[in-house]
Amino acid sequence: MRYGRFLRGIMILGDYIVLNIAYLLALWLTMPDSVFESRWIWLIANISFIPSVILYSNIHLTRIFYADRVALTALKSSAVQVAVWLMLLYIFDIFDVGARSCFLYAVSFYILLSAWWLLSRKALKRLRRMGFNYKRTIVVGGRATGREVIRELQSDDGYGYKLMGVFDENPKKLKGLSSPVKGSVEDVPQFVHDNRIDIIYYTLDAEDEETVRRLMLVAEEESADFVYVPSFHRILSGQFHLSSVGNLPALTHNLTPLNLRRNRMIKRVFDLMVSIPFLIVSPIIFIPVAVAIKMTSKGPVFFKQKRTGFHGKEFVCYKFRTMKVNADSDSVQATKDDPRKTKLGDFLRRSSIDELPQFFNVLIGNMSVVGPRPHMVSHTEEYSVLIEKYMVRHSVKPGITGWAQVNGYRGGTKHLWQMEKRVEYDVWYIRNWNIFLDVKIVFLTMFNALRGEKNAY
Repeated sequence: MRYGRFLRGIMILGDYIVLNIAYLLALWLTMPDSVFESRWIWLIANISFIPSVILYSNIHLTRIFYADRVALTALKSSAVQVAVWLMLLYIFDIFDVGARSCFLYAVSFYILLSAWWLLSRKALKRLRRMGFNYKRTIVVGGRATGREVIRELQSDDGYGYKLMGVFDENPKKLKGLSSPVKGSVEDVPQFVHDNRIDIIYYTLDAEDEETVRRLMLVAEEESADFVYVPSFHRILSGQFHLSSVGNLPALTHNLTPLNLRRNRMIKRVFDLMVSIPFLIVSPIIFIPVAVAIKMTSKGPVFFKQKRTGFHGKEFVCYKFRTMKVNADSDSVQATKDDPRKTKLGDFLRRSSIDELPQFFNVLIGNMSVVGPRPHMVSHTEEYSVLIEKYMVRHSVKPGITGWAQVNGYRGGTKHLWQMEKRVEYDVWYIRNWNIFLDVKIVFLTMFNALRGEKNAY
Protein backbone atom coordinates (compact mmCIF):
# COMPACT_ATOMS: atom_id res chain seq x y z
CA MET A 1 0.00 0.00 0.00
CA ARG A 2 1.32 3.45 -0.91
CA TYR A 3 1.18 5.17 2.47
CA GLY A 4 4.84 6.24 2.50
CA ARG A 5 4.52 10.03 2.58
CA PHE A 6 1.57 10.05 4.95
CA LEU A 7 3.30 7.61 7.31
CA ARG A 8 6.53 9.58 7.22
CA GLY A 9 4.62 12.75 8.09
CA ILE A 10 2.94 11.07 11.06
CA MET A 11 6.26 9.73 12.31
CA ILE A 12 7.98 13.12 11.98
CA LEU A 13 5.10 14.69 13.92
CA GLY A 14 5.79 12.05 16.58
CA ASP A 15 9.46 13.07 16.57
CA TYR A 16 8.48 16.68 17.28
CA ILE A 17 6.16 15.59 20.08
CA VAL A 18 9.04 13.64 21.62
CA LEU A 19 11.30 16.69 21.31
CA ASN A 20 8.80 18.85 23.18
CA ILE A 21 8.28 16.21 25.87
CA ALA A 22 12.06 16.15 26.37
CA TYR A 23 12.05 19.95 26.56
CA LEU A 24 9.31 19.93 29.20
CA LEU A 25 11.16 17.25 31.14
CA ALA A 26 14.32 19.35 31.13
CA LEU A 27 12.25 22.34 32.24
CA TRP A 28 10.80 20.33 35.13
CA LEU A 29 14.21 18.98 36.18
CA THR A 30 15.81 22.44 36.22
CA MET A 31 13.02 24.27 38.05
CA PRO A 32 12.73 26.78 39.64
CA ASP A 33 13.87 29.77 37.56
CA SER A 34 14.79 27.62 34.58
CA VAL A 35 15.97 29.31 31.41
CA PHE A 36 13.86 26.71 29.60
CA GLU A 37 10.81 28.79 30.51
CA SER A 38 11.76 31.16 27.68
CA ARG A 39 9.57 30.81 24.58
CA TRP A 40 12.51 31.86 22.43
CA ILE A 41 14.63 28.91 23.58
CA TRP A 42 11.67 26.59 23.00
CA LEU A 43 11.09 28.00 19.50
CA ILE A 44 14.77 27.72 18.56
CA ALA A 45 14.83 24.13 19.86
CA ASN A 46 11.99 23.20 17.50
CA ILE A 47 13.55 25.03 14.54
CA SER A 48 16.88 23.31 15.25
CA PHE A 49 15.31 19.93 14.64
CA ILE A 50 14.79 20.64 10.92
CA PRO A 51 18.33 19.53 9.84
CA SER A 52 17.87 16.26 11.74
CA VAL A 53 14.54 15.68 9.99
CA ILE A 54 16.17 16.27 6.60
CA LEU A 55 19.11 13.97 7.38
CA TYR A 56 17.53 11.10 9.29
CA SER A 57 13.76 10.96 8.76
CA ASN A 58 14.18 8.28 6.09
CA ILE A 59 14.59 5.85 8.96
CA HIS A 60 10.79 5.81 9.18
CA LEU A 61 10.61 4.35 5.67
CA THR A 62 13.41 1.79 6.12
CA ARG A 63 11.78 -1.57 6.70
CA ILE A 64 14.73 -3.84 7.55
CA PHE A 65 16.52 -2.04 10.37
CA TYR A 66 17.89 -3.53 13.60
CA ALA A 67 17.52 -2.08 17.09
CA ASP A 68 21.20 -1.16 17.48
CA ARG A 69 21.11 0.77 14.19
CA VAL A 70 17.95 2.56 15.32
CA ALA A 71 19.66 3.61 18.56
CA LEU A 72 22.76 4.76 16.67
CA THR A 73 20.71 6.81 14.20
CA ALA A 74 18.73 8.33 17.10
CA LEU A 75 22.03 9.35 18.70
CA LYS A 76 23.14 11.07 15.50
CA SER A 77 19.78 12.80 15.08
CA SER A 78 19.62 14.10 18.65
CA ALA A 79 23.30 15.17 18.53
CA VAL A 80 22.69 17.20 15.36
CA GLN A 81 19.59 18.83 16.87
CA VAL A 82 21.36 19.82 20.09
CA ALA A 83 24.45 21.07 18.20
CA VAL A 84 22.35 23.25 15.85
CA TRP A 85 20.31 24.52 18.80
CA LEU A 86 23.40 25.56 20.77
CA MET A 87 24.96 27.11 17.67
CA LEU A 88 21.88 29.26 17.04
CA LEU A 89 21.75 30.36 20.68
CA TYR A 90 25.42 31.31 20.47
CA ILE A 91 25.03 33.16 17.16
CA PHE A 92 22.13 35.27 18.41
CA ASP A 93 23.69 35.63 21.86
CA ILE A 94 20.25 35.24 23.41
CA PHE A 95 20.64 33.25 26.59
CA ASP A 96 23.14 31.36 28.68
CA VAL A 97 21.51 27.93 28.82
CA GLY A 98 23.99 26.35 31.23
CA ALA A 99 25.88 23.07 30.93
CA ARG A 100 23.65 21.14 33.36
CA SER A 101 20.41 22.17 31.66
CA CYS A 102 21.80 21.40 28.22
CA PHE A 103 23.04 17.98 29.35
CA LEU A 104 19.69 17.05 30.89
CA TYR A 105 17.84 18.11 27.76
CA ALA A 106 20.23 16.27 25.41
CA VAL A 107 20.10 13.02 27.39
CA SER A 108 16.32 13.18 27.79
CA PHE A 109 15.81 13.82 24.09
CA TYR A 110 18.08 10.95 23.03
CA ILE A 111 16.50 8.43 25.39
CA LEU A 112 12.93 9.42 24.47
CA LEU A 113 13.69 9.56 20.72
CA SER A 114 15.29 6.09 20.81
CA ALA A 115 12.34 4.69 22.76
CA TRP A 116 9.84 6.30 20.37
CA TRP A 117 11.58 5.00 17.27
CA LEU A 118 11.91 1.47 18.68
CA LEU A 119 8.31 1.30 19.93
CA SER A 120 6.89 2.82 16.75
CA ARG A 121 8.79 0.29 14.65
CA LYS A 122 7.38 -2.51 16.82
CA ALA A 123 3.87 -1.13 16.26
CA LEU A 124 4.46 -0.85 12.51
CA LYS A 125 5.70 -4.43 12.32
CA ARG A 126 2.54 -5.58 14.08
CA LEU A 127 0.39 -3.62 11.61
CA ARG A 128 2.29 -5.09 8.68
CA ARG A 129 1.77 -8.61 9.98
CA MET A 130 -1.94 -7.79 9.99
CA GLY A 131 -1.75 -6.90 6.28
CA PHE A 132 -1.38 -3.11 6.42
CA ASN A 133 1.36 -0.85 5.05
CA TYR A 134 2.97 -3.47 2.85
CA LYS A 135 5.01 -3.10 -0.34
CA ARG A 136 4.08 -5.12 -3.41
CA THR A 137 7.29 -6.58 -4.78
CA ILE A 138 8.49 -8.82 -7.59
CA VAL A 139 11.85 -10.51 -8.09
CA VAL A 140 13.31 -10.77 -11.58
CA GLY A 141 15.64 -13.76 -11.57
CA GLY A 142 15.19 -17.00 -9.69
CA ARG A 143 18.79 -18.17 -9.43
CA ALA A 144 21.00 -18.07 -6.34
CA THR A 145 20.92 -14.28 -5.90
CA GLY A 146 17.19 -14.09 -6.55
CA ARG A 147 16.53 -16.83 -4.01
CA GLU A 148 18.60 -14.92 -1.44
CA VAL A 149 16.50 -11.82 -2.06
CA ILE A 150 13.31 -13.86 -1.69
CA ARG A 151 14.57 -15.36 1.57
CA GLU A 152 15.33 -11.90 3.01
CA LEU A 153 11.98 -10.45 1.92
CA GLN A 154 10.06 -13.34 3.45
CA SER A 155 12.16 -13.74 6.59
CA ASP A 156 9.79 -11.58 8.66
CA ASP A 157 6.22 -10.56 7.80
CA GLY A 158 6.79 -7.46 9.91
CA TYR A 159 9.03 -6.02 7.20
CA GLY A 160 5.90 -5.53 5.14
CA TYR A 161 6.97 -7.01 1.79
CA LYS A 162 4.32 -8.87 -0.20
CA LEU A 163 6.01 -10.95 -2.88
CA MET A 164 3.63 -10.89 -5.83
CA GLY A 165 5.71 -12.97 -8.22
CA VAL A 166 9.04 -14.23 -9.52
CA PHE A 167 10.11 -13.87 -13.16
CA ASP A 168 13.03 -15.45 -14.97
CA GLU A 169 14.50 -15.85 -18.44
CA ASN A 170 13.53 -19.52 -18.25
CA PRO A 171 10.59 -19.95 -15.84
CA LYS A 172 10.51 -23.73 -16.35
CA LYS A 173 13.78 -24.02 -14.44
CA LEU A 174 12.11 -22.55 -11.36
CA LYS A 175 9.89 -25.56 -10.70
CA GLY A 176 9.83 -26.35 -7.01
CA LEU A 177 10.35 -22.72 -5.97
CA SER A 178 8.03 -21.99 -3.02
CA SER A 179 7.36 -18.44 -4.24
CA PRO A 180 4.84 -17.84 -7.07
CA VAL A 181 6.46 -18.02 -10.53
CA LYS A 182 4.48 -15.68 -12.81
CA GLY A 183 6.30 -15.94 -16.10
CA SER A 184 9.28 -14.75 -18.12
CA VAL A 185 11.01 -11.36 -18.11
CA GLU A 186 8.81 -10.36 -21.06
CA ASP A 187 5.75 -10.61 -18.81
CA VAL A 188 7.06 -8.12 -16.23
CA PRO A 189 5.77 -4.81 -17.73
CA GLN A 190 2.13 -5.92 -17.92
CA PHE A 191 2.28 -7.57 -14.48
CA VAL A 192 3.73 -4.42 -12.88
CA HIS A 193 0.98 -2.32 -14.44
CA ASP A 194 -1.89 -4.66 -13.52
CA ASN A 195 -0.77 -5.19 -9.91
CA ARG A 196 0.59 -1.72 -9.04
CA ILE A 197 3.97 -3.09 -8.01
CA ASP A 198 6.01 -0.91 -5.63
CA ILE A 199 9.48 -2.48 -5.95
CA ILE A 200 11.19 -4.45 -8.73
CA TYR A 201 14.22 -6.44 -7.55
CA TYR A 202 16.43 -7.26 -10.52
CA THR A 203 18.98 -10.06 -9.91
CA LEU A 204 19.92 -11.12 -13.45
CA ASP A 205 23.04 -10.21 -15.38
CA ALA A 206 23.40 -6.43 -15.72
CA GLU A 207 25.26 -6.86 -19.00
CA ASP A 208 21.90 -7.42 -20.68
CA GLU A 209 21.59 -3.66 -21.09
CA GLU A 210 18.43 -3.74 -23.17
CA THR A 211 16.48 -5.72 -20.55
CA VAL A 212 17.74 -3.54 -17.69
CA ARG A 213 16.92 -0.35 -19.60
CA ARG A 214 13.41 -1.61 -20.45
CA LEU A 215 12.59 -2.63 -16.87
CA MET A 216 13.97 0.63 -15.45
CA LEU A 217 11.68 2.51 -17.86
CA VAL A 218 8.74 0.37 -16.70
CA ALA A 219 9.60 1.22 -13.09
CA GLU A 220 9.67 4.95 -13.92
CA GLU A 221 6.37 4.82 -15.78
CA GLU A 222 4.63 2.89 -12.99
CA SER A 223 6.25 4.89 -10.12
CA ALA A 224 7.95 1.78 -8.80
CA ASP A 225 11.42 1.48 -7.29
CA PHE A 226 13.99 -0.44 -9.33
CA VAL A 227 16.56 -2.22 -7.15
CA TYR A 228 19.51 -3.98 -8.75
CA VAL A 229 21.03 -6.74 -6.60
CA PRO A 230 24.37 -7.81 -8.12
CA SER A 231 25.18 -11.51 -8.13
CA PHE A 232 28.78 -10.90 -7.07
CA HIS A 233 27.66 -10.58 -3.44
CA ARG A 234 28.13 -14.32 -3.02
CA ILE A 235 31.87 -13.85 -3.57
CA LEU A 236 32.49 -10.22 -2.61
CA SER A 237 30.29 -10.15 0.46
CA GLY A 238 30.63 -7.43 3.06
CA GLN A 239 30.46 -3.65 3.14
CA PHE A 240 31.45 -1.54 0.12
CA HIS A 241 31.59 2.17 -0.47
CA LEU A 242 31.69 4.02 -3.75
CA SER A 243 35.14 5.30 -4.74
CA SER A 244 37.02 5.88 -7.98
CA VAL A 245 40.17 5.00 -9.87
CA GLY A 246 40.84 8.19 -11.78
CA ASN A 247 37.60 8.81 -13.65
CA LEU A 248 36.40 5.22 -13.28
CA PRO A 249 33.83 4.37 -10.58
CA ALA A 250 34.89 1.62 -8.19
CA LEU A 251 33.68 -0.17 -5.08
CA THR A 252 36.05 -0.36 -2.12
CA HIS A 253 35.59 -3.26 0.27
CA ASN A 254 35.47 -2.51 4.00
CA LEU A 255 35.64 -5.68 6.06
CA THR A 256 34.69 -3.98 9.31
CA PRO A 257 33.90 -0.52 10.69
CA LEU A 258 36.61 -1.27 13.28
CA ASN A 259 39.22 -0.56 10.61
CA LEU A 260 38.57 3.09 11.44
CA ARG A 261 40.67 4.44 14.30
CA ARG A 262 37.79 6.36 15.89
CA ASN A 263 35.67 3.20 16.08
CA ARG A 264 38.51 1.26 17.68
CA MET A 265 38.86 4.03 20.25
CA ILE A 266 35.11 3.98 20.98
CA LYS A 267 35.19 0.22 21.45
CA ARG A 268 38.24 0.43 23.72
CA VAL A 269 36.60 3.11 25.87
CA PHE A 270 33.50 0.91 26.14
CA ASP A 271 35.68 -2.04 27.19
CA LEU A 272 37.34 0.00 29.92
CA MET A 273 34.04 1.48 31.10
CA VAL A 274 32.70 -2.04 31.60
CA SER A 275 35.80 -3.88 32.83
CA ILE A 276 37.26 -1.37 35.31
CA PRO A 277 34.11 -0.95 37.47
CA PHE A 278 33.56 -4.71 37.38
CA LEU A 279 37.13 -5.50 38.45
CA ILE A 280 36.88 -2.98 41.30
CA VAL A 281 33.93 -4.88 42.80
CA SER A 282 35.05 -8.32 41.57
CA PRO A 283 36.45 -9.49 44.95
CA ILE A 284 32.83 -9.86 46.10
CA ILE A 285 32.49 -12.68 43.55
CA PHE A 286 36.08 -13.81 43.05
CA ILE A 287 36.97 -14.54 46.68
CA PRO A 288 34.00 -16.86 47.46
CA VAL A 289 34.44 -18.63 44.10
CA ALA A 290 38.19 -19.09 44.69
CA VAL A 291 37.59 -20.52 48.17
CA ALA A 292 34.91 -22.88 46.83
CA ILE A 293 37.19 -24.14 44.04
CA LYS A 294 40.01 -24.82 46.52
CA MET A 295 37.69 -26.62 48.93
CA THR A 296 36.05 -28.88 46.33
CA SER A 297 38.99 -30.02 44.16
CA LYS A 298 42.76 -30.10 43.97
CA GLY A 299 44.53 -27.69 41.66
CA PRO A 300 44.86 -23.97 40.93
CA VAL A 301 41.98 -21.49 41.15
CA PHE A 302 42.53 -20.12 37.65
CA PHE A 303 42.77 -22.09 34.45
CA LYS A 304 45.19 -20.53 31.96
CA GLN A 305 45.14 -21.56 28.33
CA LYS A 306 46.67 -20.29 25.12
CA ARG A 307 44.03 -19.03 22.70
CA THR A 308 44.17 -17.44 19.25
CA GLY A 309 43.58 -13.70 19.36
CA PHE A 310 43.79 -10.54 17.28
CA HIS A 311 45.52 -11.09 13.92
CA GLY A 312 46.10 -14.74 14.87
CA LYS A 313 48.46 -13.94 17.75
CA GLU A 314 48.40 -16.29 20.73
CA PHE A 315 47.61 -14.99 24.21
CA VAL A 316 46.91 -16.46 27.64
CA CYS A 317 43.19 -16.56 28.42
CA TYR A 318 42.06 -16.69 32.07
CA LYS A 319 39.09 -18.64 33.46
CA PHE A 320 38.07 -20.12 36.77
CA ARG A 321 39.05 -23.79 36.81
CA THR A 322 35.97 -25.96 36.32
CA MET A 323 37.62 -29.33 35.72
CA LYS A 324 39.92 -31.70 37.49
CA VAL A 325 43.50 -31.23 36.37
CA ASN A 326 43.90 -33.34 33.20
CA ALA A 327 46.22 -33.78 30.23
CA ASP A 328 43.54 -33.12 27.58
CA SER A 329 42.50 -29.63 28.65
CA ASP A 330 44.32 -27.94 25.76
CA SER A 331 42.95 -30.16 23.01
CA VAL A 332 39.55 -31.64 23.93
CA GLN A 333 36.40 -29.50 24.27
CA ALA A 334 34.11 -29.93 27.24
CA THR A 335 30.97 -31.99 26.64
CA LYS A 336 27.58 -31.98 28.35
CA ASP A 337 28.31 -34.82 30.77
CA ASP A 338 32.09 -34.48 30.75
CA PRO A 339 33.54 -36.59 33.60
CA ARG A 340 36.42 -34.13 33.94
CA LYS A 341 34.08 -31.41 35.27
CA THR A 342 33.64 -30.88 38.98
CA LYS A 343 30.17 -30.34 40.45
CA LEU A 344 31.07 -26.74 41.24
CA GLY A 345 32.60 -26.36 37.78
CA ASP A 346 29.37 -27.46 36.15
CA PHE A 347 27.53 -24.67 37.98
CA LEU A 348 30.22 -22.11 37.10
CA ARG A 349 29.93 -23.02 33.43
CA ARG A 350 26.13 -22.94 33.32
CA SER A 351 26.08 -19.53 35.04
CA SER A 352 29.04 -18.21 32.95
CA ILE A 353 30.85 -17.23 36.16
CA ASP A 354 33.89 -19.17 34.94
CA GLU A 355 34.38 -16.55 32.19
CA LEU A 356 34.59 -13.54 34.55
CA PRO A 357 38.41 -13.57 34.99
CA GLN A 358 38.61 -12.68 31.30
CA PHE A 359 37.85 -9.10 32.32
CA PHE A 360 41.56 -9.05 33.22
CA ASN A 361 42.26 -9.92 29.57
CA VAL A 362 40.02 -7.01 28.55
CA LEU A 363 41.88 -4.63 30.87
CA ILE A 364 45.24 -5.80 29.51
CA GLY A 365 43.98 -5.29 25.97
CA ASN A 366 44.21 -8.72 24.37
CA MET A 367 40.42 -9.23 24.56
CA SER A 368 37.29 -7.13 24.26
CA VAL A 369 34.01 -7.38 26.16
CA VAL A 370 32.23 -8.29 22.90
CA GLY A 371 33.74 -10.12 19.97
CA PRO A 372 34.22 -13.60 18.48
CA ARG A 373 35.02 -16.10 21.23
CA PRO A 374 38.72 -17.08 21.26
CA HIS A 375 39.33 -20.73 20.43
CA MET A 376 42.06 -23.11 21.46
CA VAL A 377 45.14 -22.95 19.24
CA SER A 378 44.59 -26.57 18.16
CA HIS A 379 41.04 -25.76 17.05
CA THR A 380 42.22 -22.73 15.11
CA GLU A 381 44.65 -24.93 13.19
CA GLU A 382 41.92 -27.50 12.53
CA TYR A 383 39.01 -25.26 11.53
CA SER A 384 41.03 -22.74 9.52
CA VAL A 385 41.50 -25.52 6.97
CA LEU A 386 37.88 -26.74 7.03
CA ILE A 387 35.97 -23.42 7.09
CA GLU A 388 36.70 -20.77 4.45
CA LYS A 389 36.13 -17.60 6.47
CA TYR A 390 37.30 -18.94 9.80
CA MET A 391 40.37 -16.69 10.07
CA VAL A 392 38.24 -13.58 9.40
CA ARG A 393 37.23 -13.92 13.07
CA HIS A 394 40.70 -12.76 14.04
CA SER A 395 40.44 -9.40 12.28
CA VAL A 396 39.09 -8.00 15.58
CA LYS A 397 39.87 -8.74 19.22
CA PRO A 398 38.16 -11.81 20.67
CA GLY A 399 35.44 -11.22 23.22
CA ILE A 400 34.06 -12.55 26.49
CA THR A 401 30.73 -12.83 24.72
CA GLY A 402 29.68 -12.46 21.12
CA TRP A 403 26.89 -12.35 18.54
CA ALA A 404 27.16 -16.09 17.92
CA GLN A 405 26.80 -16.86 21.63
CA VAL A 406 23.62 -14.80 22.16
CA ASN A 407 22.12 -16.47 19.08
CA GLY A 408 22.49 -19.94 20.57
CA TYR A 409 25.88 -21.03 19.20
CA ARG A 410 27.70 -21.43 22.44
CA GLY A 411 29.51 -24.37 24.02
CA GLY A 412 30.82 -27.45 22.28
CA THR A 413 30.70 -28.04 18.53
CA LYS A 414 30.14 -31.73 17.86
CA HIS A 415 29.40 -31.16 14.19
CA LEU A 416 31.16 -29.03 11.60
CA TRP A 417 27.95 -27.16 10.73
CA GLN A 418 27.79 -25.81 14.29
CA MET A 419 31.19 -24.19 13.93
CA GLU A 420 30.25 -22.94 10.45
CA LYS A 421 27.18 -21.20 11.90
CA ARG A 422 29.29 -19.72 14.70
CA VAL A 423 31.74 -18.36 12.13
CA GLU A 424 28.82 -17.00 10.06
CA TYR A 425 27.49 -15.03 13.04
CA ASP A 426 30.97 -13.83 14.01
CA VAL A 427 31.67 -12.55 10.50
CA TRP A 428 28.29 -10.80 10.43
CA TYR A 429 29.18 -9.07 13.72
CA ILE A 430 32.56 -7.96 12.37
CA ARG A 431 30.99 -6.49 9.23
CA ASN A 432 28.10 -4.78 11.00
CA TRP A 433 29.73 -3.56 14.21
CA ASN A 434 28.55 -0.48 16.01
CA ILE A 435 28.74 0.42 19.69
CA PHE A 436 25.02 -0.11 20.23
CA LEU A 437 25.34 -3.64 18.89
CA ASP A 438 27.91 -4.26 21.64
CA VAL A 439 25.51 -2.85 24.25
CA LYS A 440 22.72 -5.06 22.90
CA ILE A 441 24.92 -8.19 23.08
CA VAL A 442 25.97 -7.40 26.66
CA PHE A 443 22.34 -7.12 27.78
CA LEU A 444 21.33 -10.28 25.90
CA THR A 445 24.25 -12.11 27.54
CA MET A 446 23.15 -10.99 31.00
CA PHE A 447 19.57 -12.03 30.27
CA ASN A 448 20.65 -15.44 28.98
CA ALA A 449 22.90 -15.99 32.00
CA LEU A 450 20.02 -15.28 34.40
CA ARG A 451 17.68 -17.49 32.39
CA GLY A 452 20.23 -20.27 32.05
CA GLU A 453 21.62 -21.60 28.77
CA LYS A 454 21.24 -25.21 27.69
CA ASN A 455 24.45 -25.06 25.62
CA ALA A 456 26.57 -23.82 28.53
CA TYR A 457 28.58 -26.82 29.64
